[in-house]
Amino acid sequence: MTSKVTRETLYECVNAVLQGSKTKKRRFRESVELQIGLKNYDPQKDKRFSGTVKLKHIPKPKMKVCILGDQMHIDEAKENNLPCMSADDLKKLNKDKKLVKKLAKKYDAFIASDALIKQIPRLVGPGLNKAGKFPTMCTHSEKLCDKVDEIKATIKFQMKKVLCLSVCIGHVTMGPDELVQNIYLAMNFLVSLLKKHWQNVRSLHLKSTMGKPQQLY
Repeated sequence: MTSKVTRETLYECVNAVLQGSKTKKRRFRESVELQIGLKNYDPQKDKRFSGTVKLKHIPKPKMKVCILGDQMHIDEAKENNLPCMSADDLKKLNKDKKLVKKLAKKYDAFIASDALIKQIPRLVGPGLNKAGKFPTMCTHSEKLCDKVDEIKATIKFQMKKVLCLSVCIGHVTMGPDELVQNIYLAMNFLVSLLKKHWQNVRSLHLKSTMGKPQQLY
């Protein structure tokens, strides 16, 4: 499937966003978002899509991931300075909705040992699932740090009731090439989810947290 956005346009928009963030320095690292407007789509009738894609470069390096692990994973997490909790730590929450909600709020994502993942609903109730943060499974043949990086590099497209959505595809301290590669992956993956592909795309904009939107399409 060919892309309707040329490389030139991509680089133009990326450079404009990066330039904009340089002229007005912020006290925090601005994210760069891809904003999508859809058309010829009825969220009531048409199937609401959702899908995840792994980007080449981590868009949210500061994302907090907590390991819910068995002893082996807890040891590995501590060795790598990764926040972690054991089954006993989870039991101490006593399925208290407020405490589980607080835990879900504290971290952006969770990874659970394969031995522990089936026990999660029994240990903490439906709280993590409700927050859209049910853990990703990790086995002992995988390295925890790699799994954390994989989660940090993965973005999710989810169609809700409105015809617009936005996803974080990077930040302003990334180079233009890295941003372009991420946008390309995100854009083509999104289009593949749409029923009529590019015919469902009304507009695409690129925007840093505090900057002006730049039109890609």
